[in-house]
This record gives sequence, C-alpha cells and structure tokens, in this order.
Amino acid sequence: MLTADVKVGTTFEWEGKLYQAVEWQHVCQPRLAAFIRGKIKNIETGQVIERNFKTNEKVDAVQLERKEMQYLYNDGEIFYFMDPESYDQIPVNASDCGKVTDYLMDGLMCTISFANGKLISVEPPLFVELEIVECDPAVAGDTAKSAYKTAKVETGKELKVPLFVNNHDRIRIDTRTGEYMERL
Repeated sequence: MLTADVKVGTTFEWEGKLYQAVEWQHVCQPRLAAFIRGKIKNIETGQVIERNFKTNEKVDAVQLERKEMQYLYNDGEIFYFMDPESYDQIPVNASDCGKVTDYLMDGLMCTISFANGKLISVEPPLFVELEIVECDPAVAGDTAKSAYKTAKVETGKELKVPLFVNNHDRIRIDTRTGEYMERL
C-alpha cells in the first residue's frame, strides 16, 4: 500500500516494525513534490515519532483481528479481559489500555485489536453508563461562569456535568471525548 492511501488509525509494517498512524497529513507546497507528514506510533515500544514520507513510498498493510472481550478485573497495573466464546483470559498492561481505564467496569465489553498476535489497542464502546459517586452541590444562581460542576464517577474519572445532576445519578459518557452526554 502507498503512504498516500494510509489513514489515521491504520496499522502498517515499515522497516520491519509495526506502526499505527496517529496523525497523517498530505502536504503540497508550491514548486516542491507533495509529501506526507505523519506521526506514527511504534506498537511494541509505544514511542511516537514524526516522519515525512514520499507519497509514492510503500508500506505493508497489516490485517487487524478484532475481538469483543469482556473486562473482568485489574491486579494493579494489569487488566484482565475474557473472550466470552472460549473463556480465555488475556492480561493487558495499563500502559496498553490508555484512557480506556477511565471507563472500565466489571463486565464491560471492549474491542481488542491484534496484529500478528500482538495487542494493538483496547477500545471501549462509544458510550458508557456510570454512576456519580461524588459531586459538588448546586448553588442557586451560581451560573456566572458556566452551568457545569465537577463530578466523580464510580471508576474514579472526574468530568464536568450540568448543575441538575446529583450524587447517585446514572449518566451516559461519550468515551471518544470523555464528556457528559445525558442523565439516565
């Protein structure tokens, strides 16, 4: 596959290592050849590097295997997921989970991607429903700045919620942005 065909999130092999495109921008400057300015993440080390590619440069596309797996529990820095069909459990380092740890509750179904048998990413569902365990009380007339207050959900994540949301309310959160969506 040519680098001009790569999109953000694409996993490919380059110089014998697996990379994932984090940022990918096609650049055309007057009197110069077009090129690709990209940020790529080394899958094995997690290191993100910036590199310019020629638009006709070739990289090897890697086929991803995606599995729906259920989150079970964590043991410090190791998170355990189970395949609901085979009941196989896999350990995943916290560093490989990224911000997914903000939303992990027992039984949550996540999509785990593998390439050549190596873990690539852990993705939560687009929306999760969590209970608020702690939030500031709403004060009448306290809307000079904004109509939001800080709340903490059962996973420990803190986010801004509207003033009408109270302790023990269940809310829906968009996992892509980490923002409050609605009260349930």
